[in-house]
Amino acid sequence: MASNAPPTIFSPVRRIAARKRMLALQAQAGGPRYLIDDMVEDVLERLSFVRLEPATALVIGDYSGALAKELARHGVTVTQVEPAEGFDEERPFPFDGFDLIASLGTLDTVNDLPGALVHIRRALAPGGMFIASLPSAGSLPVLRGAMLAADADRPAPRLHPAIDVRSGAQLLQRALYADPVVDQRHLDVGFRSFARLVADLRAQGLSNVLRQHGPALGRAALDRARAAFAAAGENGRTVERFELLTLSGWKR
Repeated sequence: MASNAPPTIFSPVRRIAARKRMLALQAQAGGPRYLIDDMVEDVLERLSFVRLEPATALVIGDYSGALAKELARHGVTVTQVEPAEGFDEERPFPFDGFDLIASLGTLDTVNDLPGALVHIRRALAPGGMFIASLPSAGSLPVLRGAMLAADADRPAPRLHPAIDVRSGAQLLQRALYADPVVDQRHLDVGFRSFARLVADLRAQGLSNVLRQHGPALGRAALDRARAAFAAAGENGRTVERFELLTLSGWKR
């Protein structure tokens, strides 16, 4: 008998461990937050554009706390949850009736994304809005090239598969959201070294959480990755691109 269970692409254990490490690194001074800052700004701009004034909101994954703080400043009652602390996006939520649900940087590593979107819609109040921002297809092209150079003739699974605009729209329609909107924007960031990029990825929860992941890089492979990364830049600085996808829709 065929199984309807989604394929296990990401390891739940590795995913939680990566987010716990992220939270620990973010607790230190000077942790990089350019991705979460961009996501929070994007959500607030969209809320202003549609003139939504929610009474209640659920915020998933915003380790900066900035979105909840800004919503609360406008009188919104905010519930914050974090996957590293036990909130499971792939199961029915233990609460519902929210006017707004915002998910920041978490849905890109769930195995059952269609199911997670359904659970979010069910947790909305009628007329409620959902907004998600997540890394998407086209992200980290320089790192992908560096990993191919590192592995030479034996490429290993090191970077996550990601959804694009088209598949995002299809997922929202499949989950029965009204008036779905999907768009993509990019954020370019310069790095002085390959090590700095890797450190920033870990500090922002973007390290490898694949169930079947590649072996650790040996010294020679790491040297090839560093060289390829440096060769992609100029004047000692390499620019890497992050593609961020925003999904939004309503519960009617």
